Amino acid sequence: MLVAADLLPDVSAIVQQYVIPFAWKAVGAIVLWIVGGILISGAGRIVRGAMTARGIDPTFSHYVNSALSVLLKIVLLVAILGIFGVESTSFAAVLAAAGVAIGMAWSGLLANFAAGIFLVVLRPFRVGDAITGGGVTGDVREIGLFATTIDTGDNVRVFIGNNKLFSDNIINYSANPSRRVDLRAQLAHGVDPHQVIAALAARLPQIPNVVQTPGPQVGIFEYNAAGTLLYVRPFCNNLNFGQVVDDTQRVIGEVTGGLPVPAPHHVEHRT
Repeated sequence: MLVAADLLPDVSAIVQQYVIPFAWKAVGAIVLWIVGGILISGAGRIVRGAMTARGIDPTFSHYVNSALSVLLKIVLLVAILGIFGVESTSFAAVLAAAGVAIGMAWSGLLANFAAGIFLVVLRPFRVGDAITGGGVTGDVREIGLFATTIDTGDNVRVFIGNNKLFSDNIINYSANPSRRVDLRAQLAHGVDPHQVIAALAARLPQIPNVVQTPGPQVGIFEYNAAGTLLYVRPFCNNLNFGQVVDDTQRVIGEVTGGLPVPAPHHVEHRT
């Protein structure tokens, strides 16, 4: 009958032969992961700084930095597996087989990756541009490997798959130097629209950040049941769009404030 003293040599041998070497490998793997992560972050900062110093477009530099980070992390993972005795050739074969299976299952992910490359190469927009795409309007913060990051006007961060964004219509508000503000001013019956047009045309150029070329446009949009409807269209840079909209609304209110209130008129004929 075996006693505890008889089992001690066997346990000691197992600990020395298997547990202690595995523990050292685990410690080495943890140290390598921490040090490798620090080095990868440092390499990313160096690459990003070098691209910024050479005036490379931020859209391209962000994309390259993301791709470099993913590639270096894969290399780090292979090195960590090598500590545990997994050969790189075996890992590459497993990774290739897994890549085929993942590619078939996650074809949308690969489509997002390919679309991201086209977004960086063709540049329908850049980081910092205000766009509408994929049903979202906001400022572009980053074009990643698989998704584009956009901050909306109400300060909500949205991630859109690159393929969805690239396959949809993209409206770039920052591509041209100026953008048109399109507002309306309703006048009542009996109000001379030409006098109001002249007053608005004189006030609009005085609004801060309204560009002079092209100049503000004011005219008759239509005649309706309430009177005359005017269009009011100053131009401004996209960065000042919200401010110009607010100031233009204020100017319209000041010019038309003392005029009769427009109301629909109906003529009824009785026999």
